[in-house]
Order: sequence, then C-alpha cells, then structure tokens
Amino acid sequence: MPELRGRLTANAALADITWFRVGGPAQVLFSPADEADLAYFLQTLPDGIPINVIGLGSNLLVRDGGVPGIVIRLGRGFGEINVEPGNKLTTGTAVPDVKVARAAAEAGIRGLAFYRGIPGSIGGALRMNAGAHGRETKDCLAGARAVDLDGNIHVLSAADMGFTYRHCSVPDGWIFTAATFQGTAGEPTEILKEMDEVAEYREKNQPIKERTGGSTFRNPPGHSAWKLVDEAGCRGLRVGGAKVSDMHCNFLINDRQATGEEVETLGETVRARVKSQSGVRLDWEIIRLGVPTPGRPIGEALAAEGADARADQS
Repeated sequence: MPELRGRLTANAALADITWFRVGGPAQVLFSPADEADLAYFLQTLPDGIPINVIGLGSNLLVRDGGVPGIVIRLGRGFGEINVEPGNKLTTGTAVPDVKVARAAAEAGIRGLAFYRGIPGSIGGALRMNAGAHGRETKDCLAGARAVDLDGNIHVLSAADMGFTYRHCSVPDGWIFTAATFQGTAGEPTEILKEMDEVAEYREKNQPIKERTGGSTFRNPPGHSAWKLVDEAGCRGLRVGGAKVSDMHCNFLINDRQATGEEVETLGETVRARVKSQSGVRLDWEIIRLGVPTPGRPIGEALAAEGADARADQS
C-alpha cells in the first residue's frame, strides 16, 4: 500500500484504549489519516482478512485472546466539528458525544444536549442509535457518510439509517466517517443548563468514575434491564475482579484487575439468573470483540463458570 498515509501498529494493546481496561491485543491496529485514506486501505486490502471497527472503547469488551485481523480506529482525521447554516452541525465520527453537545450549545443549537450523557463517540452513536434522557440519535440526525468494505463512499439520509432501538440497519461492515445533525435555535445558557442537569444525573446515578462499559444490557420491551437484574438478586454480584455495580446494576465494573473473561462471565451469569427468575432474556448492549484465551469458552457457556457467584457488597 505505497499511498497509505495512516498508521499501522502490530499487536496493539487494546486494553489501554478501552474503558474496561481488559482484553488482548489487536493483531493489527490501523488509524487512517482521513476518509480518502480509509477508502484506499479498504480498496487495497486483500480479501478474507477480518475487519473490526472501534471508537472510544466505552461500550466495548475485548476478549483475552485478542482480535485477529485488522482493528480500525478513527482518530484526528475524523475529529472536526463545523457549524452549518440552519441550526446544523457536521462532525467527524471520532468526535466524543459530549464534545458535540458542547459545540451545539455554544452555537445555540438545541436538541443535542442529551449527548452530554453518552460516553462514546459519534460513530458508535450512529451504529447503535445511542440515546439518553428521552432522546435518541434518530431524533436529530440529518445524514451521514460511510465507507464500505470495498472502499466505496456512501452519502446516507436519515431514512437510510433504518434506526430502531439501539440499532441501525446500515450493513455492519460500513464505517461511518461523518454525520450532520439538525437542531433548532436555542439560547446557549439554557442549553448548557440542560447539559449540566444531564451530567448531574449521571454522576448521582451511574458509576462513571469506575472502569466500566456503560449500560450492559438493552431494555427488553416493557421492562427496565436494571430492575430485572436487581430483582434477580444480582446487585453486587462478583466474578473475580468484575462486579455488578451497587450504584446502578445495569453496569458491570472492573474494580479488582479483572480479565475480559471474568467480565463476560459475570454478564452471562446475570443473564442466566434473570432468565431463570423472570423468564425475560436480556440482550447485550456492550459489544464483545475478539477470541478467548485458547481452550476457554465464550458467550452463554460462561454462565456455568459463574454459577456459584455470590453478591459482594465490599
């Protein structure tokens, strides 16, 4: 790839750039210089090499065996924010959600303050239709840009995204590179006040100072995931160095140098107990990536590993 301008790193430590601080390395980590560099890389890459994309690592659990193939992480070349006429904001997908909320507030654009409560980047917000405090990405997105695995660039409307709860229907292999948001006119001081209220709520109700992956399970139809976890007796449940948060039991935390397997085992143990207690199946909201330590199980098979786990209030 003689024209490549981005950075390739072999055996890159993903635990250093994910919020859980667990898991093995990426076989190759690629940070493209910009959208054109990303397109060139994908056009030139030989077929059959696995590709995964990560953002800030806030809702990501990397398994201990690492991630084979290529892991793509967008960086500075995808970090611009531009205010557009008509109360619009265009941003690269590596920009943290909170920074977008702040830029919108400073520009007097109402409707994006909820991003103050989402600990991720805009790329993840697009992929998962991220939301908080009564609003979702679908409520304010005007359009997006993406590069597919053949290096073709696509311009997408909001309707093209196919948003549903914590999901979009854009093919999994497409990599979002930019987004345009539509807001309404507002007073910066009032918008900043709304953001402060969102931040205060998070600080009081979520373990934001812990090593965590954020909200662990999606809310099943008609239920709150945290209530189901609590009713199943899982508040404070521990597997090794991983624990269900006492503050908000839809959060798993790494408070004692957990491994990736311990975090996943805890999550699967919670899922099994909720299913047994209520009959409701919880689905992971956190993305689990990579392979286990050789010879070790993954997924639902780990529930048996945590069968004897006990609540730990220490």
